[in-house]
Amino acid sequence: MVPEYDYWLFDLDGTLVDVESDYRHEVMAGVEDRLGLAFTDDERYLLWHATDDLRMDILPPELTVREFWEVFDEVDDPIARAESTYLYDDADRITNIDTPSGIVTHCPAPVADVVFDHLDIRDWFETVVCCSEDLGWKPDPAPVEHAKEKMEVAYNGHEGVLVGDGACDIGAAWNAGLDGIHVERHDPDLLGHSVLGDYRLSSFADL
Repeated sequence: MVPEYDYWLFDLDGTLVDVESDYRHEVMAGVEDRLGLAFTDDERYLLWHATDDLRMDILPPELTVREFWEVFDEVDDPIARAESTYLYDDADRITNIDTPSGIVTHCPAPVADVVFDHLDIRDWFETVVCCSEDLGWKPDPAPVEHAKEKMEVAYNGHEGVLVGDGACDIGAAWNAGLDGIHVERHDPDLLGHSVLGDYRLSSFADL
């Protein structure tokens, strides 16, 4: 059983929401055109959802992961992406949590803003922190610490948890002194590994 926490933090993409496969294919095709590359369907999925270590294995050696994301952001359209974004069927279960909750996401702020408005979920959360070059990227604890400060839970002994679908989410949780809960949204056989956490959920219904 998952214990009670004083506050909850959640990843966004792949944890609470995801995009329709047609839009993912459209964006990745645009990225391929700009980079002069061609990926398989599995590689497109992994580039979108997996860890930077796996991305590095897929991308050519002369292309960094950050350069890949720069091209990705040029192709990705916030409005089109929001219109193609859906909530996981179990995501609304988190509205039953009666302690403060927030978001720590790699999703760029312009995209996240449109997604929150499109899905009408902004009022589910006390704070939203979008990772950036200045703030840091999970598993760096800095974005998590920033969210804790915004929620005013950083210095008063409160116990918190970060829930996400990726290893970087669990790493960020542990690096910031939080428990990490992994929600399994992706086939571990395709990822090539299983994500370890303090707890593992197959669905938010398990909460």
